[in-house]
Amino acid sequence: MKQIEWNTLGFHYTETNSIVRCAFHGEWKNGQLAGDWDEPYLTTDKYLHLHVSATCLQYGQEAFEGLKVFRGADGQIRVFRWQANAARLKRSAEALKMAAPPEELFGKAMRMVVADNADYIPPYETGATLYLRPLLIGTTPRLGVGPGRDYELIIIPSPIGPYYPGKFHCTTFIINRHVDRAAALGTGQYKVGGNYAASFRATEAAHLQGYDCLFTDSKTHRYIDECSAANFIGIKVTGNKTEYLTPRSTAILPSITNDSLMTLARDKGYRVTRRHIRIEELADLQEAAACGTACVISPIDKVIDPDKGKTYCISRTPGPILTDLYHSLQDIQYGRADDRYGWCEII
Repeated sequence: MKQIEWNTLGFHYTETNSIVRCAFHGEWKNGQLAGDWDEPYLTTDKYLHLHVSATCLQYGQEAFEGLKVFRGADGQIRVFRWQANAARLKRSAEALKMAAPPEELFGKAMRMVVADNADYIPPYETGATLYLRPLLIGTTPRLGVGPGRDYELIIIPSPIGPYYPGKFHCTTFIINRHVDRAAALGTGQYKVGGNYAASFRATEAAHLQGYDCLFTDSKTHRYIDECSAANFIGIKVTGNKTEYLTPRSTAILPSITNDSLMTLARDKGYRVTRRHIRIEELADLQEAAACGTACVISPIDKVIDPDKGKTYCISRTPGPILTDLYHSLQDIQYGRADDRYGWCEII
């Protein structure tokens, strides 16, 4: 194992032994892309040699994923729900008319890069993990508008620290109705770089004020869409009934973390509801959070609505339900609990 100050790692890139790369070469025939993927290979070369007219640069043919590798309490290495990431990358690729890596190829490349960088998987007790960033780009030189015929899959590993160094704490969000992260029938439901670039104008403005950004739907600006680059969760308790609320929208990325938390919530007896959530309903929530691969769950203490001059105070400290869900998911990822869902692959 590498001599790294694991406890000081943040969510930033750290050099590792290698990355894995794999190329696709094809031709368009009758509106269909036909071709073959090469065998994936490991390389220490972390740089791309691209033509300046590559379709990823000219027309945004790019998609990516994010998943984690855990060193468990039992010392074993676990990769969490990589098949779901492979399926989501396939959906993104198809939406952008790119060659989609088959699940078998994705899995082979993932195992290769994990094995070659095993020394960079942080020790269990640090709470840090090995983060994998699969990247798919179009490499065909092209000036005319249209999809390319050549693509490359790259998987980049990097150890990262826990999102919450020291403690699980709350974040304040501010609503932005003046920037749309994604159109209702656009690319919001796919994990493509353009969605994130489109959000920077709003998220960076929020960060300068000390907040995170809550996006509304692009059509009416009445409903909750996404929390910066994460899904939204709301917890509503009525009497002895608990409801797990999350937005339903064609502009929201289907979060693998959110899907996992919904499964856990159902098994704990909570009602899970996916629907449009009005901004005003924030007043009815006992707990709320953003969720995603990096943070798992990021609790929200309050939401500021500057256009309406209103602040929705939710919970000053992480609530009991989201805290329990957070630990339940982490227990599976680190091997502290039985993986009854078959989410983890032990390598």
